[in-house]
Amino acid sequence: MTILIAAVVLVGLLCVFDLLLTFAVLRRLREHSAELGRLTMQQPTYRMYDPQVLVGTTAPELPGASGARLVAFFDANCDSCHDHAPEFAGMARSYENALAIVSGKGLAAEELVTVVGPDTPLVRGEEAQALIDAVGLKAFPTFLFIEADGTIAQAVTEPGALARPVPAA
Repeated sequence: MTILIAAVVLVGLLCVFDLLLTFAVLRRLREHSAELGRLTMQQPTYRMYDPQVLVGTTAPELPGASGARLVAFFDANCDSCHDHAPEFAGMARSYENALAIVSGKGLAAEELVTVVGPDTPLVRGEEAQALIDAVGLKAFPTFLFIEADGTIAQAVTEPGALARPVPAA
């Protein structure tokens, strides 16, 4: 009988110990949850970039002829830039004044330059990066239609979304 009483007391002590351990784990989980909640509130929120924020702003001084123009910003490491470059090259032929700005180096940049074609004026290298920074560009590719007075009238990420300018009558 003594062995049975000792066994029941031992099981009871183990249960109390397990209960205390469970409470300690639950307390730690609450602390960690609160810490995670605090950390997630400090993380920046990422939003889809909308180039429409550029509409109405004044474009920086661009090289080449003055007047209304179509401007494309490409990056050599951007897959969709390579996808949209042929479409832009076709559109550039229909505009009197087009300009392509290509950032990046290497074979990928050379491929973009080749696709855009010899008919479209290009800006590359440090000058391209300076123009990208001056415009405040956050996504590639970006296509702009800039009025003769330097105001950005349209800003899109796909060249087909640009409305064709209507010639003055």
